[in-house]
Amino acid sequence: MINDTIADMLTRIRNANLAKHQIVQVYSTKMTRNIVKVLKEEGFIYKFEEIGEKSKRYLLISLKYKGKHKKPVITSLKRISKPGLRVYANYKELPKVLGGIGIAIISTSKGIMSDHNARHYGLGGEILCYIW
Repeated sequence: MINDTIADMLTRIRNANLAKHQIVQVYSTKMTRNIVKVLKEEGFIYKFEEIGEKSKRYLLISLKYKGKHKKPVITSLKRISKPGLRVYANYKELPKVLGGIGIAIISTSKGIMSDHNARHYGLGGEILCYIW
């Protein structure tokens, strides 16, 4: 039983990137599915698909690399809001990750989205993680 599925997903992606794997498998929950959708929209991964039976569902994520030396597109992932310490911000206080190079994934009342989409819609919420 995993308590923090988001941290588990980020760790699996980080480890797969370091090992230069093409595909990584993570547990599928509503939250992880929506975070992966944001990663796809922002161009950090190629694609993802959901596999498995009804009780055990997984996401297969195809990681993105650039150049001939297979440099990962995702350099780093950092969990911000943890189960023991939630971090919230209104839309004026949303952080710019590395001056706009990276993204912050925010859980808003309109769903999970990147920080610049949340700013565009004037929404604040829980800051889940930073990715750059």
